[in-house]
Amino acid sequence: MVGIILASHGGFADGIFQSAQMIFGKQENLAHVILKPDEGPDDIRKKMEEAVTSFDNQEQVLFIVDLWGGTPFNQANNLVKEHEDTWAIVSGMNLPMVIEALGQRLASDNAHDIASAIVEPGREGIKTQPESLMPKEEKAASSQSKDDEVADVVKNGTIPEGTVLGDGHIKHVLARVDTRLLHGQVATGWTKQTQPNRIIVVSDNVSKDNLRKNMIKQAAPSGVHAHVVPIKKMAEVEKDPRFGDTRALLLFENVEDALAAIKAGVPIKEINLGSSAYKEGKVNVTKALSFDQKDIDTIKELEKLGVKFDVRGVPGDKPLNINELVDKAEKLLAENKK
Repeated sequence: MVGIILASHGGFADGIFQSAQMIFGKQENLAHVILKPDEGPDDIRKKMEEAVTSFDNQEQVLFIVDLWGGTPFNQANNLVKEHEDTWAIVSGMNLPMVIEALGQRLASDNAHDIASAIVEPGREGIKTQPESLMPKEEKAASSQSKDDEVADVVKNGTIPEGTVLGDGHIKHVLARVDTRLLHGQVATGWTKQTQPNRIIVVSDNVSKDNLRKNMIKQAAPSGVHAHVVPIKKMAEVEKDPRFGDTRALLLFENVEDALAAIKAGVPIKEINLGSSAYKEGKVNVTKALSFDQKDIDTIKELEKLGVKFDVRGVPGDKPLNINELVDKAEKLLAENKK
């Protein structure tokens, strides 16, 4: 695996490191070094050398630094000159760039290839709201990407009816229950892990909320289209052979919606349970998961249908046992009734 060093003036690299692991999960062979106000070039160079020594593979190293020409860059550059065939530097560090690097190294053991691949995502991470504030050339590119959608997942109007793409069946790369739906951990960590070309939020409630629908579409990562559809429409899409080349990441707000979709004909065999927000009547079983009796009954019904549960927030987390969490919730609910 390519070793990655985040380097900056001050605590910037520390913060990016923490944010990246929050989104992508705990990472091996990822180091962060900073130049403190009372330190000099030799200090950060020593930190970089120690970071390289800690990596499993010291032949492939990527430095991501904050500022071209700054002290962290200069010291990294001195080190890279001795390994130009296999080491690389990218400046202008931001979180989208780092997340992309973590995703790219799952498929590549070449630091040069990863360096080339993370530049564009770093640029695309710079956006404005309102969109009219973006420079004209950037705004045009943004509009084009929206207009380039092959077919809206609801209307599917641009592909003639009866057309069969691929084998005619949607590929479900992930079905996730997450109260927050499409957010950083999904848009980066899980998208990189599962490689969908569409993210589909399946919800009757959200499909009626134009504000949430627009926010979800805007949150989609580069190259992936995001849609919101009612449960019934998702069941119809499953039967439509025009979606045979679709690799779909399905998102549900709760386990009840997931069960309804399965009963409607959506063939889900495994559910990644990411988060379930607390509200009155529920009990916390983890920091991210809260259940009430309805949730418990639904989980048990899903298991009877043969559905398996993968309980973790990000790909790097260790999966939790769903039955142990259900038992814990039942005990807590029983105690609350006393």
